[in-house]
Amino acid sequence: MLTLLDLLSAVALLVWGAHIVRTGILRVYGTALRRLLGQNMANRPLAFLAGILVTAVVQSSNATAMLTTSFVGQGLMSLTPALAIMLGADVGTAVMSRVLTFDLSWLSPLLIFLGVVFFLSRKQTRLGQMGRVGIGLGLIVLALQLIVEAAAPITQAKGVQVLFASLTGDILLDALVGALFAMVSYSSLAAVLLTATLAEAGVISLPVAVGLVIGANIGSGLLAFMSTNMQNNPGRQVALGSLLYKLIGLVVIIPVLGPLVGWMDTLGFDPQAMVIGFHVFYNSLRCLLLLPTTGLMGRLCAALLPERPDTGGRATPRHLDPTAISTPSLGLANAVRETLRMGDIIESLMGAMLNVLKGTQTAVTAEVRNLGDDAEALSNAIKLYLAQMPRDDLSDQDRHRWAEIIELSVNLNLASDLIERMLRKVQQQKTSQRRSFSDVGLNELTTLHAQLLSNLRLGLNVFLSRDEQSARQLLQEKRRFRAQERKLTHAHVSRLQHKVVQSIETSSLHLELIADMKRLNSLFCGSAYAVLGTGDTGALLADDEGSTVLPS
Repeated sequence: MLTLLDLLSAVALLVWGAHIVRTGILRVYGTALRRLLGQNMANRPLAFLAGILVTAVVQSSNATAMLTTSFVGQGLMSLTPALAIMLGADVGTAVMSRVLTFDLSWLSPLLIFLGVVFFLSRKQTRLGQMGRVGIGLGLIVLALQLIVEAAAPITQAKGVQVLFASLTGDILLDALVGALFAMVSYSSLAAVLLTATLAEAGVISLPVAVGLVIGANIGSGLLAFMSTNMQNNPGRQVALGSLLYKLIGLVVIIPVLGPLVGWMDTLGFDPQAMVIGFHVFYNSLRCLLLLPTTGLMGRLCAALLPERPDTGGRATPRHLDPTAISTPSLGLANAVRETLRMGDIIESLMGAMLNVLKGTQTAVTAEVRNLGDDAEALSNAIKLYLAQMPRDDLSDQDRHRWAEIIELSVNLNLASDLIERMLRKVQQQKTSQRRSFSDVGLNELTTLHAQLLSNLRLGLNVFLSRDEQSARQLLQEKRRFRAQERKLTHAHVSRLQHKVVQSIETSSLHLELIADMKRLNSLFCGSAYAVLGTGDTGALLADDEGSTVLPS
């Protein structure tokens, strides 16, 4: 029992080491990897090579699957290149299984020692995160040694020998057991390495080992598909396509497996080397042959998992992938996309405001109220998503970005509430009191509205790009808006002096709307201060005549 526990703990250590390597590399190079995978690669061979490269770096095809399905679900990548990337990931994990079979026992203590020193001394720096990667690599090498040592006494147990003796080379049964191996260990790599160790010890024959390897591939496909259960259909379509490709490989190899294994036996190589070699050969040949069919597979998956119709109700987040929370660069990018989606909702509310002002829309419709509810729901989702992010692992730059996202999502939610109140004020004035703005007053409000909408769009661009020149332009537009607001207020008072009846009847509402637009403008322009910093804004504001305003 203790020996079995040793083996399971060694497998768990291997999985944990791979997790540390994956998260460490993604925290350092996550943005670069995201950019590499996020490009809409029309060239399938390029996407295939990208899948191999990323999987080799992060040491896990499951990690590559997580990234790829997330990008497809967010609309950053189409289905066809995503399937090519998944085929490349299968080749990448096979290559890594070969690399990890080399004698690297001397490397484990060195990597763990140096990794701990760098990680504890410089945790928040890039060098500290690379120390984390070193710890993970050291644990992987150590875990492989422990797996070999723990498996040795198990292979001598009669019960284990009887259990594995029941596997007589039936490809379907062996594949099922291999899939269970991969799902229990949560890693096809661990399952393949364990299979190679059992073959080396003579516990299982080569035909059984080959079947277990094929099953381990299928198990990793099942894991990836199950992990996308909470994602939208485009992301699930990628995982489904990858799983179908693995099942196709099983079906195709069944007729030739017997002659192939017989030929392998004649080579006289070490059993472990033959198992790992078969894994590399099988995955590489299968993926290369299936690469031209990614377009057809994409259409099949789209037909099997069509888009779910919108059932109404509050908006649900599209981009807040929970699996990316442990990787700040990916999690923050997801939150940015969801915040920009909030900006689209505010722009729709601004359109409704213009319609109400002009009289083309006479009431606050259910659609407008739903937009406000959607903005609130997304704001809450973004806050909860970011609250789950491990802030201790954030770099200074990521901490600032974290705060910017929170601030803008809150500002947009406040803007949504303010716009709804403005719409109700106008509705009450026009329907209950049968009053309308004068032509001049309406023109002033629509002009101010157009300037406000322009500042909203510029503010969202500044938030996305973090460009300092655009941020300075936004602050200048904010000051121009304030000047315009004062000018229109004075013009309205002048109309009151001339006793314009419509201006007198709508005076209170007119001035309230101008003041509300001023508050909206402040909410929309807040992103400029986050980009420039508190000490860089005061002296940047120049009025229209070219004079400089000193900081207050």
